[in-house]
Amino acid sequence: MAKVGVYVCHCGTNIAGVIDVEEVRKFAEGLPDVVVARKDLFMCSNAGQEIVKQDIQAGLVDRVVVASCTPRTHEPIFRSVLESAGLNKYLLEMANIRDQGSWVHPHDKEGATEKAKQLVASAVAKAVHLEALEDKFIDVTKAAMVIGGGIAGISAALELAKMGYKTYLVEKEPSIGGVMAQLDKTFPTNDCSACILTPKMVEVANHPNVELLTYSEVVGLEGFVGNFRVKVKRKQTYVDWDKCTGCGDCAEVCPAKVTDTYNAGLSTRGAAYIMFPQAVPKKAVIDMDNCRNCDG
Repeated sequence: MAKVGVYVCHCGTNIAGVIDVEEVRKFAEGLPDVVVARKDLFMCSNAGQEIVKQDIQAGLVDRVVVASCTPRTHEPIFRSVLESAGLNKYLLEMANIRDQGSWVHPHDKEGATEKAKQLVASAVAKAVHLEALEDKFIDVTKAAMVIGGGIAGISAALELAKMGYKTYLVEKEPSIGGVMAQLDKTFPTNDCSACILTPKMVEVANHPNVELLTYSEVVGLEGFVGNFRVKVKRKQTYVDWDKCTGCGDCAEVCPAKVTDTYNAGLSTRGAAYIMFPQAVPKKAVIDMDNCRNCDG
């Protein structure tokens, strides 16, 4: 049978200013499998951590529920407390009664308190079924894939490449650049969009650790973190990119007229086209859905 300890934090007035902490503590005390329910002004403080540690070392509890702030910042703290007390660090569950309680219901103290009770009850129910886990370390393929060649994808690919990772940048359009390439100014500074973007486009294309996979889409993914296998489908360009110089002559003589989606439908392009003048790579593709096969 699990012996669950519940530790409710005031977090100063962040929680206690809205939620009745003592009422939540009493509620937790009556839950099945709960043997200890305590509260503290700041459970993450040294004094608060010591309360949890002493209960573990005394053999009172073998599962810990902390009702406090976000696990994003506080879970590592309490996991280290469990470890230092000799309890597996994964026998911890957290109830986020601040972000999901007091902060979102500041004008409904009764409702926030009831919600905190339910969050604690859920955490206790889960804690009962927690099992001791072990950290395992595996070899990681020193390569990464970034899907999407807009400014965010370009920046991510450059960061990874500069850290020494072989990086594959996948973009479904013939050129990287994304929406930012369509803009004249950037918010909120009104800086020139192209002045910021195009140097990064060139940099990522020329970086020795980056391989561009434009006009491509991910169609399959298997494996696990650190060892994924990705299947990428390259669309047919109908132009030999090894020979294409990006001169644009094919686009000029193409008789077809198609709505140019890159320019938001405000202009037309040929079935043979280069996406935009600063495209990277600056290569032509043929839109076979609109190609007239040069029938005049």
